[in-house]
This record gives sequence, structure tokens and C-alpha cells, in this order.
Amino acid sequence: MSNVTEIYGSMVFNEHTMRERLPKATYKQLMKTIKEGEPLDEEVANVVAHAMKEWAIEKGATHYTHWFQPLSGITSEKHDSFIDPTDDGRTIMTFSGKELIQGEPDASSFPSGGLRATFEARGYTAWDPTSYAFIKDEVLCIPTAFCSYTGEALDKKTPLLRSMKAIERQARRVLEHFGDDEGERVKTTLGAEQEYFLISEKDYEKRLDLILTGRTLFGYPPCKGQELEEHYFGAIRPTVNNFMKELDDELWKLGVSAKTKHNEVAPAQHELAPIFAESNRAVDENLLTMEEMRLLASHYGLVCLQHEKPFESINGSGKHNNWSISAGSKNLLDPGENPMENLRFLVFLTGVIEAVDEYQELLRMTAASAGNDHRLGANEAPPAIVSIFLGEELSRVVDALISDGEYSSAERVAMDLGVDVLPNFLKDNTDRNRTSPFAFTGNKFEFRMPGSAQNLSDCNMVLNTAMAKSLKEFADAMEGKQGEEFEAAAIDCIKKTLRDHERIIFNGDGYSEEWPLEAKRRGLANHRTTADALPCMIDPKSVELFDEFGVLSETELKSRYEVKLEKYNKIMNIEIRTMKRLVRRDYLPAINNYAAEVARDIAQIRAAMGDANTLPMEERLRELTDGAAEINRLLEELHRLHYVSLDLEDQQERANMNAHEIIPVMDDLRAAVDAMEIIVAREAWPVPTYNEILFYA
Repeated sequence: MSNVTEIYGSMVFNEHTMRERLPKATYKQLMKTIKEGEPLDEEVANVVAHAMKEWAIEKGATHYTHWFQPLSGITSEKHDSFIDPTDDGRTIMTFSGKELIQGEPDASSFPSGGLRATFEARGYTAWDPTSYAFIKDEVLCIPTAFCSYTGEALDKKTPLLRSMKAIERQARRVLEHFGDDEGERVKTTLGAEQEYFLISEKDYEKRLDLILTGRTLFGYPPCKGQELEEHYFGAIRPTVNNFMKELDDELWKLGVSAKTKHNEVAPAQHELAPIFAESNRAVDENLLTMEEMRLLASHYGLVCLQHEKPFESINGSGKHNNWSISAGSKNLLDPGENPMENLRFLVFLTGVIEAVDEYQELLRMTAASAGNDHRLGANEAPPAIVSIFLGEELSRVVDALISDGEYSSAERVAMDLGVDVLPNFLKDNTDRNRTSPFAFTGNKFEFRMPGSAQNLSDCNMVLNTAMAKSLKEFADAMEGKQGEEFEAAAIDCIKKTLRDHERIIFNGDGYSEEWPLEAKRRGLANHRTTADALPCMIDPKSVELFDEFGVLSETELKSRYEVKLEKYNKIMNIEIRTMKRLVRRDYLPAINNYAAEVARDIAQIRAAMGDANTLPMEERLRELTDGAAEINRLLEELHRLHYVSLDLEDQQERANMNAHEIIPVMDDLRAAVDAMEIIVAREAWPVPTYNEILFYA
């Protein structure tokens, strides 16, 4: 059993290690950079680099890498050794401040949306000192930003850091009116709940669709799915529990505060949730968590699936983005005992409501992906319509402000379970709403739209920037106002803003058939597919927002739009090609072979017993031959549409065709093949079925 207090953070060059390893003056200067945002002096960097190298070598590291997040959304690393050969044939281990601060990967080999041509290769990585360096597999990993030779951001981290700077600047302007700006950093914090599936390696190796696309392109629903509701929070099977134990140990060594683990709703599905951290570090830690999950699963004969919808007919996997704002030790989204009298809280709450309503399409866009299109809108994830759930208490506050009416607090009720030995406790004033995409959960908002495979930098960048816009407008309106004049003006501003944006507040059932109709009446956007959601990125309103706060230039924004479009179309191309290959080489041969076997059986039975009743077998044969004919028809139609789409040069047009013309044919082809799965004999079916994959020992 691991001693958690000893191993926790042992592979991280964190503040504790810095304090021990760095000269006092260097440590203080570095802390000013990390905590106050001051520029880093190169001499300080040299001292830090030497101490970091010595510490890493003691921990067994032989290489270092600038660990960054290209626009693909995953992480990248190029390993360089510490060795520096000497004239006498030996070597010394060196690492300079320049090597710490700056690296140079090939920028043309990563997605850039046209920012870099193939012959324009130079790009730079720049150390992010606010996210601690760590050791992984004998490599010192230095979290970095990634930019082009011409200065444009080519990664996910840089715009996130810029958005954090923007929201801090505007929040501090607001806090000055409350006398709360004491020089403390204003930070956005994030807790990323990660859902995932674990399946047997043996089954995975027999499913080309899982290997190439991350999801099963075919598969009839299992005989037992999740309807008994027995897997959620159920006892964890021993193999999975051993995996989770090692995962905890490795994450704790890396300073990732893995807190909660449990079985999720679907069979073979699980979840890990960490403690909150500052947004950019939390994103880094989530990406590291995903990587460790994938690597460690093989130790137990398992494969970790992080696709949003690896199995049809059961729940997919999300990544819940728990977002909040703090100033020092104060959570600015904490309503306190009496939210109606907490003016500072009301200002920030109103800012969130305005930000989400004004930029609902941008927020929806951040959760758009080929995989997440299969998850959003099903009875397992929020719909593709953005709305805010506030709960009973805050809804009463907002309603009173909007209507200038009386506010009556929802009394906190003591829960008496009717058993003397069980304790009484107070019920929360706010329930949870699993159907809401953006729900207030006590002192934070939980954005439930993102899919399990996604990088959370995008949604936090949008939240931060949109919130900065709301706070700026409030601060501008309050300029020069103090005391009672400020309070009166602030309340008027809050009331007007809430009236203007109350349409985004919805506390009902997001799964209901009535909600899309009601949302349309309210004027809320409903972009059901990635192809529909992406164009808002290059809308003038979006360009203006990101440009105003220096988060993304118009060029950088358009490049991201192009990258997302290209990625969507490339994923669709891979799925279409895989689907065609599987039907031609696996499913149709299996169906035809089994049909021939049934025909032979009929002939043999008739030969042996002329009056035998072979009608049921003949009907089965007819089902098989008719099914194969329908599969062939749909396969030809998919093949035709596929090549029409490939001739489209405009990526948005191709995405539209993929989403609205090709996917319906893929769905029909899947249904036709799946219908054969329950007819063909088990030993004749070419791949493991859901019954086998999801219910392994």
C-alpha cells in the first residue's frame, strides 16, 4: 500500500521543491512570476534550470521535453537528453535557462489552419512557469505554450492563458468598487470530471472499428444494458480496482489531486474526478490523466476508451467542466447565507448569465466534435441547446430582481430519515439537474456539454473571455460611482441585465420533447451537429470579442475554425472508409457464408426427410438474403456519397454533407448490419458483440 503523503507530488518540481532547491532570492523572484505575472529574468531562469536538472537526474530522468498542446487537442513532446559530450570521450549533464524557456519543434507538422506552410517549419515553445514541470517515464516534462515563427498561437494553452489574464483584469476593476481588490490574484478554477470505458484488450484487438475510430461502427444493443441501474456506484470489479489503484498512485506522484473514482451508469464505464486547480494547470492535469489512463490500462489486459460514444444504445462519456472564479481565498460565485443581500455575488452571477446568453453559440461550439455529435441530445447528456440551471434559491432571487417583487428565501429543511441512529442533516437549497448543460451547483457552474475526449482549454477560454466582456461593461458603467450611488446603480444594472437575458435560464427537464420548442420560442440556438456549430467561430461578433481582449486575433480564430473543420472531415473520412472496409471484408462475407450454410442445411434435411417442415429455416434464409441485399444497396450509396464529398474543396460544404447526407446513410447501413447480428449464428459472427465486450469478467 502506498504512503500517499510521501509519494504525492514526488515527481513534480512544485513550490515545495522549489523552496528547498532554489536560492531564496531566486525562489522569491520565480514566485512573483508564477503568482503575480511578472516577467522572468534569464539569469533567474538559468538558476532554475540547473536546480530543475539536478532534481530530475536524482529522480532518474535522462531527458527533457517541452510538453505542449497543439491544435489537435492532445499533447506533444520531443525528448532531448541532458548529455553534453566532453573532449575526453565522456559526457556531462547540462540544461540551460535558454533550453528551459524556449524550444523549437517543427510548426509545419502540426495542424495550423493555414498559418504555416510545409516549407515554413519554424515554431517555438515557451515555458509556462505557472504549471509545474514533472517527470514522466524518465523525462522531465516542461509545460509550454506553442507559437509560430510569426507569433501566432498554434496551441490550446496560449489563448487560455490570455483569457485568464483578461478576466482577472476586469474582475479586479469590479472588485475595486467593493473594496476587495487587495492585490490578490483573481483566478478561474476548474475541476474536470473524466468519464471513460475499460474493456478487454482481447475484444479490442478484434474490433477494427474501435482501433481506427475509437467507437463501434456496428453493434446490436446488448441483452442487458444499463436498465437495471446496477452499475452506477456499484462494487468495482477487482481488475478495474487494481487499475484504479495504480492510476491513483501515478497521478498522485504527478501532483494530480485524483479525489473520486466510481463506476458510471453504463456497463464498463467509470469516472475519475480531481480537486479544483487553477484553470491552465487543471487542463494540463486532465490531459496527463487521460494519457496515464490509456497507458496503464494495458498493465491489466484492458484498453481505456475515451471516445464520447464508443457504444450505441448505452450512455456515452462526458467531461464535466466545473468552473468558478476566486480572488485570493474568496470564491466569487459563493452566494453566502443570504444571496439576495450579497451584492458582489449578484454582480458576478449576473455577469455569468449575460456571458452565457450572449455567447451561447460559441460555448456550444467548444463542445462540438464528430464523437460528441453522437452523445449530445441523447438521454445521457445535455441537449445541444445551451441554457442555465440556477436551482430554487437563486431562481427566487433572480425572479424577485426581475419583477421588483418580494424575495422569500427557500428555508433549509432538516432531513429526518425516521431512524433514530441515523443523523439528521440540512437539505441543500439547490438540487442538481443532470439535463442542464450549464448548471449552478453551490459555488460553481458545471458545464456538462464537453465530451470525454475533448481538451477543456476551448470552453474555458470562451467562458473567461465572455465573462471578461460582461465584467468590463459593468465596470465601465460603474466608473466614478461610490457608496450608496454605486449600490443603487449596481442593482439597477443587475435588474436590467437579468431582464435582458432571462431567456437563457431554464430549470426544467432538458430531455423533454417540449424543451426544443420552448427554446426556439425563446430564440435560443440549437446547433445539433458540429457542421452547424462551427461557423459561429468566424462570426463578426466572435471576432470582435476575442480581438477586444487580445485572446485571439482574427487570423488565429479563423485558423482554429479551419483546423476544427478539417479534423471533423478527416474523422468522418476515416469512419466511412472503415465502415466500407468492414462491411465488404467482414460482415457481408459472414452473412453470405451463413446464408449458404442455412441453404445447405435445408437441402440436406429435405434430402433426408422429404416431408420435413423447413419453412422456419426458409424464412430465416430469406431474411439473410434480403438483409444482404439491403446492406449492398446502402454500401453502394455510401460509397457514392463518399466520393462526391471528397470532391468538395470547401471544408464547410464537405462538413455539411457529412453531417446531413452521409451520416443518415451510415446510420441506415449500421442498422441493416446490426439486424443481421441477431440472426447469424454466434460462432459465424466475425467480431465480439456488445454482450461480450461490455460484460467481461
